[in-house]
Amino acid sequence: MKIYFFDVEEWEKEFLTKNFKDLDVTLVHGSLSDANVGDYVDAEIVSTFLGSKFTSETLDKLSNLKHIATRSTGFDHVDLPKAEERGVVVSNVPFYGENTVAEMAFALILTLARKICRSYNRVKRYEFGFDELMGFDLKGKTLGLVGMGHIGQYAAKMGNGFSMNVIASDPNKDEALAKDVGFRYTNSLEDLLIQSDIISLHAPYNEHTHHLINMSNVEKIKKGAILVNTARGGLIETEALIHALDSEILVGAGLDVLEGEPEIKEEWYVITKDFDQEQLKTIVMDNTLIQRDNVIVTPHNAFNTREAVDRILETTEKNIRAFIDGEPQNIVLNK
Repeated sequence: MKIYFFDVEEWEKEFLTKNFKDLDVTLVHGSLSDANVGDYVDAEIVSTFLGSKFTSETLDKLSNLKHIATRSTGFDHVDLPKAEERGVVVSNVPFYGENTVAEMAFALILTLARKICRSYNRVKRYEFGFDELMGFDLKGKTLGLVGMGHIGQYAAKMGNGFSMNVIASDPNKDEALAKDVGFRYTNSLEDLLIQSDIISLHAPYNEHTHHLINMSNVEKIKKGAILVNTARGGLIETEALIHALDSEILVGAGLDVLEGEPEIKEEWYVITKDFDQEQLKTIVMDNTLIQRDNVIVTPHNAFNTREAVDRILETTEKNIRAFIDGEPQNIVLNK
């Protein structure tokens, strides 16, 4: 079978070259897109990261495609109904970085709480004063976790380690889990927003979680809170976030993901694609967020540790070989 790996970084090449030497594999540094899909019409299996978008149009052009092995847990970059219609099996990496992403969330929390970026930049200018650098303790604060999957559970354990009061919002409540891990469920997302000093998002992105934080509920957030998102940019309505920061409802935000992320990362993408007014507005607002002193934006890097990447590559290899052997695993279903 002809296999293409897209979004390949230099440090992945050694593993992929060694472990797939018995198969017909081509490694591509860039992403797959509607613009270049014509170069890969012979693909039968593709493995990608989040930069590659499997739109309906892209899938239609890949007439030989049988399997998509995404090197991620999330799969919102794949048009699942279209893949199902075409008979393309989609697999993911369901578990690889539960602690990894939770650790990044806490890195952002601590950076905001102790104003580490401002302190660092000040010392780089050889200024050693403390003005406007006073932070706050995590001990005794309420940590609100939105989504209690594996990452949320690790974040709860870390919150307990900092002697925080951990609360959570999740449509599927598991009281035994809450007792075991050490958190309590709120009655609703609004209750969590009202009570939390720190809000950290760990929910999947889908039609039900789009703009989970929005203009209709952002005013409910406890004044002076901070918001952290290491999940997906679309969980937050960007306009609502800017409003919350401008009105000092939020005193800071830590964002490893942004709404409209592909557009702001790739200038060529902006130039070659037609955008509607809302999309252009989001791009401008993202740039505004990046420039703010009380907002930390990182490049969707929460997954990126040596240990997590090794787990991703190992699971992806198993997914591809299982598919070739006729026993696909870690299949993503269209729900």
